[in-house]
Amino acid sequence: MVLRIALPRSRVKLPFQSIQQCSYATVVSTPPSIQTHPRSTSIQLHSPTQPPSYRPPELRKSQLHRQYTSLLRSTPLMLVLQHNNLKASEWAGIRRELALALKKAAPKPVEGDAAAAATISDPSETVNIQIIQTGIFSAALRVAEFFRPATTSTDDPAATTAHALSEAAYKSARPSKRSLRKAGLRGRAAKHIKKSTPLHRLLKGPIAVLTFPSVEPSQLATALKIVAPTQGSSSAFPAPRRKDAPGYYEPAVQAGLQKLLLLGARVDGKVVDQLGVRHVGGLPGLEGLRAQLVGVLSSAGMGLTSALESASRSVWYNLEARRLDMEEQAKPKEEGVAMPEAGTEPGAETKSEGEVKA
Repeated sequence: MVLRIALPRSRVKLPFQSIQQCSYATVVSTPPSIQTHPRSTSIQLHSPTQPPSYRPPELRKSQLHRQYTSLLRSTPLMLVLQHNNLKASEWAGIRRELALALKKAAPKPVEGDAAAAATISDPSETVNIQIIQTGIFSAALRVAEFFRPATTSTDDPAATTAHALSEAAYKSARPSKRSLRKAGLRGRAAKHIKKSTPLHRLLKGPIAVLTFPSVEPSQLATALKIVAPTQGSSSAFPAPRRKDAPGYYEPAVQAGLQKLLLLGARVDGKVVDQLGVRHVGGLPGLEGLRAQLVGVLSSAGMGLTSALESASRSVWYNLEARRLDMEEQAKPKEEGVAMPEAGTEPGAETKSEGEVKA
């Protein structure tokens, strides 16, 4: 097979004459050789307990979806912040000041108690602030809230466990057909309807989250003093003093804090606003709550004891008063008249006092 390709003509101007040239290129193509391969059998590349993903797991979106789902399921306290074009230097300064404040507020272990020192973890390593992809985070939130994977027996090797990227998880984030029919939505209008949670109202625009490993009011109060301090000398969450945290007043840190806005929080699966966040941060710590619980239990026991003793005490008071009355009645009455002596007649007159003196 011979293929001719005509190239465009070009005029070459010489000093004395112009010559029109036309060149042709010849390409000889050979038919490809047909090779037949034996039909290969399918090989199972995944574990029987880890089925293939509904979405390709190698994509970055899938990895972020898994990461966000795990974060939502394992984090009891999460602050939602809105950021506006913060620079890398501003983020670095805010993270540095937050870590320093948490280290200062962390409880110090008792000297000589190695077991207690091992249980205390550094809060600056467990409390993290990160920027999230709002769309992927919203999808992961639906899966974390509405998807409940079915528990299967581990004895069966063919049993599969549904995960966050499975088709079952994808379908759980959408309303049922029955609910859509009741709402009067059909066709294309019903195709794009998804379930929603109260936290989805806060996921608008650029979002960053501040996560805590546990609901500790003291750590939350320390973070609020750095990220969202309140103004006023008598405020509950004032900004640190310049003497205690000079790096907090650097221009990069202050410029970054002005671009952060506290929207709300997710506390144990419930969404609260700014007032609710500050209310949780103002609660006493774990030791304070334990002391309050001990006081409530002891006061209840003392009240019960006093109530039981009051009945017996009133009975004893009544019996004691009756005993005193009976003793008074048994004694002879002395009304200022002397009793006659033995051997004297009742009508005999006693000597006057003057006669006795004479």
